[in-house]
Amino acid sequence: MQLANGILFHAIGASSASLCYTPQKQVKGWSWQTYWLAQAAVCWLLMPILVAWLTIPNLGQVLQMAPSTAIWHSFLLGVCYGIGGTAFGMAIKHVGISLTYAVAVGISCILGTLVPPVLNGTMQVLLESKGIALILTGVFLGAVGIAVCGIAGRKKELDLAKDQSLSGFSLAKGLPLCFLAGVLSAFYGFSLEAGQPIADLAEQYGAKDYKQNVIYLFSNSGAFLSTAIYCVYLHVKEGSFGEYGRQFKGGNLVLSKNFLMAIITGVLWYGQFFFYGLGHVRLGEYQFSSWAIHMIMLVLFSSIAGLILKEWAGCTNQTKGILAIALGILIAAVLILTYGNYLGGVN
Repeated sequence: MQLANGILFHAIGASSASLCYTPQKQVKGWSWQTYWLAQAAVCWLLMPILVAWLTIPNLGQVLQMAPSTAIWHSFLLGVCYGIGGTAFGMAIKHVGISLTYAVAVGISCILGTLVPPVLNGTMQVLLESKGIALILTGVFLGAVGIAVCGIAGRKKELDLAKDQSLSGFSLAKGLPLCFLAGVLSAFYGFSLEAGQPIADLAEQYGAKDYKQNVIYLFSNSGAFLSTAIYCVYLHVKEGSFGEYGRQFKGGNLVLSKNFLMAIITGVLWYGQFFFYGLGHVRLGEYQFSSWAIHMIMLVLFSSIAGLILKEWAGCTNQTKGILAIALGILIAAVLILTYGNYLGGVN
């Protein structure tokens, strides 16, 4: 039951992440940096503080006693993750969403899963554990499924670009950004690993299943810092600071709607981390597989959301067939990872 709940919480978190960008389509009159900074303030700054305050007993004492090394490592690794998110957004401009997801998320899936146990010295013990072969197979299959999703997505972009210009496509510019985004996005998993002593301390004060929420105070604020620096740079460069209070056609109604959409985006994006934490603590010995499960489900549910929102309408049968194969591989990867965790003693 514990394993089933863990997988369910990961699924809820991934679903939240797959939907977090949909409100952006309703935003009008704001540049990218205006919207991005507004939603980042909710996701990376306000929500971690609010949720930690609500779910971590004796939060002040926990923070006072938390190891400074764990705090700074989690924060600085979060800064790197924020840079990765910026690189991700820039890569999309050059190679599109599909290839960016395929390369960046695929790299993040593998590195964010396998590097932490290598760095903390537990990989050798894990390799001798029951079910580890299935866990590693699931991670590999997940990376393959993400790559096939990228192929399907690229074909979709070509199918739907018959009357559109592809002059902005640049593999030379976009591919290095994809690799940078993939490597630095994996740093979020490292950030959570670095902050684990803080979570363990919170557990001693009664946080129980919510103990991961205290780490987000540092990992997410680090991500916000690097994100905010880039957004402020764009604001200064383009003179767009005034958009936060500028009236558009429709007056206060449009401006209020923009802020509402930014809040919804931030809450949905933070939701993935909240439920990630609830799922993570339920995976026992193989908690390191949480990142792979999360990344695989993120791509899986993002693709399904795209189908529901009819983003694949107008694509050829060949493109839809490749997507179907990708979804099948991703589902198989999740099932294999789940069974591997079951063999490892989580039930």
